[in-house]
Amino acid sequence: MGSVVDAANKEATESAHINKKVTVVFVLGGPGSGKGTQCANIVKHFGYTHLSAGDLLRAEQNSGSENGAMIKNVIKEGRIVPSEVTVKLLQRAMEQSANDKFLIDGFPRNQENRAAQENRAAFESVIGIEPEFVLFFDCSEEEMQKRILNRNQGREDDNMETIRKRFRTYIESSLPVIEYYNSKGKVRKIDATKPVEEVFEAVKDVFAPLNDKVAY
Repeated sequence: MGSVVDAANKEATESAHINKKVTVVFVLGGPGSGKGTQCANIVKHFGYTHLSAGDLLRAEQNSGSENGAMIKNVIKEGRIVPSEVTVKLLQRAMEQSANDKFLIDGFPRNQENRAAQENRAAFESVIGIEPEFVLFFDCSEEEMQKRILNRNQGREDDNMETIRKRFRTYIESSLPVIEYYNSKGKVRKIDATKPVEEVFEAVKDVFAPLNDKVAY
């Protein structure tokens, strides 16, 4: 088992940097922050490709490949998928895409602060680029909780404990990444407590300088 992981890490580390010029934006936000809705708006209006680290891992896991089997075993055992493996999947998705602008959703973050930092370092070293910025949807826990409960049609007793665990995981996994990039002046914080339309107006202000033409 270990040899499979080691081989995957070696392949990822030794791979060449991504072979085209790309713009990458990391997207972070808690459950109920509206991140998914805003990512869809960014894709529609600014022509980005939305890449979810979780979706890519699940797809690889179901592909029947050797890497997929390794990912499945690692997740089953409650361990963290090696950061280089996730980065390699992101790299492949970017290289196979005809686009050169990407939203990276759900990465780099993990349930351990150290792992989150390792993911960030792996992304920059393997792919050879830093993100243009980190788009951070800032929303109070109270507001996110209210939105999730409304979305779940009020099944409060069944979901409250799970919701709180999701909040804790989000805070523990995202803060080290936000703090690191904030120290480099790369965090663009959006007040996500406002209505969807107002939030996207703030998002447009952030993305407009990067785009010569906006598709409406």
